[in-house]
Amino acid sequence: MAKIPEQQNISKRNKNIKDPIFGEPEKPGRIEVITGSMFSGKTEELIRRLIRAKIAKQNVLAFKANLDDRYDKLEIRSHSGMSLKSIPVPITKGGIEQIKEVIEEYEQKHGKVDVIGIDEIHFFDESIVDLADELADKGKKVIAAGLDLDFSDEPFEPMKRLLAKAEYVDKLRAVCVVCGEDGTKTQLKGKVVPDAKKVIIGGADLYEARCRRCFKKAKVEKLE
Repeated sequence: MAKIPEQQNISKRNKNIKDPIFGEPEKPGRIEVITGSMFSGKTEELIRRLIRAKIAKQNVLAFKANLDDRYDKLEIRSHSGMSLKSIPVPITKGGIEQIKEVIEEYEQKHGKVDVIGIDEIHFFDESIVDLADELADKGKKVIAAGLDLDFSDEPFEPMKRLLAKAEYVDKLRAVCVVCGEDGTKTQLKGKVVPDAKKVIIGGADLYEARCRRCFKKAKVEKLE
């Protein structure tokens, strides 16, 4: 079906938008968030999208929290075994500055970075959201994967703003190990923890997916 004249004009205007400084056509940036419970396939989906971007001849950089070395220190690796080369960085504000520096250095040598992937983004300082916003404003696609809720069933701090800022959000579901329904919660196997905000890194040895009905909050032990 042919476009009506007004649609054609809009399409033409969008294609002809120029950057006020360099005069080159702007590519609209965006933030994509892949979230859900553990074992829902977040990292696998992140890797799939980044590989797809590479096939499309786009320049891709991938980062991961240096806390998570369960499977590999340098690669993003899913529970199913998929992997992709990445750059581990600290989760602090300094680590987020490091991400910016790596991107700038890459662009000086190889040209513009088109796609930036960040795994386990829930671990990072909240300023990671500002960086994602800044990168998207510069025309880059930021694809982030991370947990939405911790083992206390409370949202991770960076995810609150990131989910609101994102143009695209995919909430994946695992399988509840108890009843087989959709698993949307991350169950900590230990019944008592010393601190609700403590980061406890682990895989199937410490966590499992549960549905709302089967999920049980871990009790927090108050330290005297």
